[in-house]
Amino acid sequence: MLKKVLLLAVLALALPLAAFADSSIDVTNKGGVISGNSSGLSLSGSTLISYGSAVGTNLGSVSFTTGAFTSGSAAGGGTLAAGGSFQIVGNGTNGVPNGVIFSGTFSSGTWTLITLANGTHNYVLNAGVVSAGGEVAATTQITVNTGKGFFDGSAKLSSGDTNLAVPEPGTLSLFGTGLIGLAGIIRRKLSLS
Repeated sequence: MLKKVLLLAVLALALPLAAFADSSIDVTNKGGVISGNSSGLSLSGSTLISYGSAVGTNLGSVSFTTGAFTSGSAAGGGTLAAGGSFQIVGNGTNGVPNGVIFSGTFSSGTWTLITLANGTHNYVLNAGVVSAGGEVAATTQITVNTGKGFFDGSAKLSSGDTNLAVPEPGTLSLFGTGLIGLAGIIRRKLSLS
């Protein structure tokens, strides 16, 4: 009996660590146009092409607006304020949920100008996103090469990658059930003594 109690106690101590485990979903989008100026950036017309293990040519859409530039500019790169919106919408094909999959606001972001060896330019948006429910995401959106010119208000999007980290509430339920079981065994042991 003591071995059972000890085993359950070890299990109960290990479960809180599992409660912090996150489920992670990779999302990829392509196409569309990034537009912007000093008040921030926006993406429209981008197609969702993968969601976890689901892959297709049109699984939904990804769109966003950022906060305003706090430093730098849309042409030269800079830092973006928190705010705006970020939304992933599925269309129900290939096992992707139908409707809004993720909706949140930017917590921060950087818009980076990358000059390639041949003198042409790409821009990369790296940003963190938080939903109202506490789910978090990190997104990287890469523009199509703008040639030797700089971003002039809009550019085609080459690709985007977003990683959604969603807490697993089922783990917390398992932890609670384990604690109830442990309490029951201890109560029974004490009542038999």
